Amino acid sequence: MDITTVTSYRAARTRADLALAPGEVVMAGGTWIMSEPQPHTTGLVDLTTLGWPDVEVSDEGLRIGATCTIARLLAWAEREAPADWTSLALARPSADALLASFKIWNTATVGGNVCQAFAAGAMIAFLSTLDATALVWTPDGGERRIAVADLVVDNAETSLAPGEVLRALEIPRRALTSRVGLQKIALAELGRSGAVVTARVDPDGSSVFVVTAAVRRPRVLRFARIPGAGELRDAVASATDFYTDPLGSADWRRGVSVVLAERLRAGFVREAAA
Repeated sequence: MDITTVTSYRAARTRADLALAPGEVVMAGGTWIMSEPQPHTTGLVDLTTLGWPDVEVSDEGLRIGATCTIARLLAWAEREAPADWTSLALARPSADALLASFKIWNTATVGGNVCQAFAAGAMIAFLSTLDATALVWTPDGGERRIAVADLVVDNAETSLAPGEVLRALEIPRRALTSRVGLQKIALAELGRSGAVVTARVDPDGSSVFVVTAAVRRPRVLRFARIPGAGELRDAVASATDFYTDPLGSADWRRGVSVVLAERLRAGFVREAAA
């Protein structure tokens, strides 16, 4: 895509370079920006030149730099991560739920996927399920933290204020040693996911189920244990923002989300009984 309105490009080297002129936007991988016209954008400010580490391990857990590519995250999770961080097994199926080829994974960034805030955002599902927090740089030189599930407020809309930049995604250590699972469905064999349900069961028996793609923002459901079938069904079906578009009706999305959640629940129950 030729972005004919863009007349300038800057490589950010310091935080001061993130002060935007009128018409400028920040860019990481740029896979979305380059995919369609940007009539109001006249300048691009590249975040990838800031040199943020892709992944950092600490006593608190895992920090993923906003400019880390999806491909790099997958490679690290599968080859370099601590062996007991079993929750990272959710990264690959989450990426597979994204309507994009592995070629896109090499350029698209984790932070960019979150900031686009699309209902079917693959990294949103992954990070929300693991209770990840977004570290946001504010234009006054400060920073704030907000749950990834709360950063996304609607389809293609976040709570980021003008001038704020996503710096990193932080997964707490307590969420990294859990059992995880993902179920998805699409109307078309190779189409965008119409509903995605992810889940996590912690060592203490508590569980988290997250519905994305079928709703306009992540729906995070928490239970003190693995819920019963009826309890989970009612919790999933009670969401008020199932939506209709060419990829599925709201009623269909509600129905299949209930089915996908039950598949995950039943699987966890079988594992616990084994």
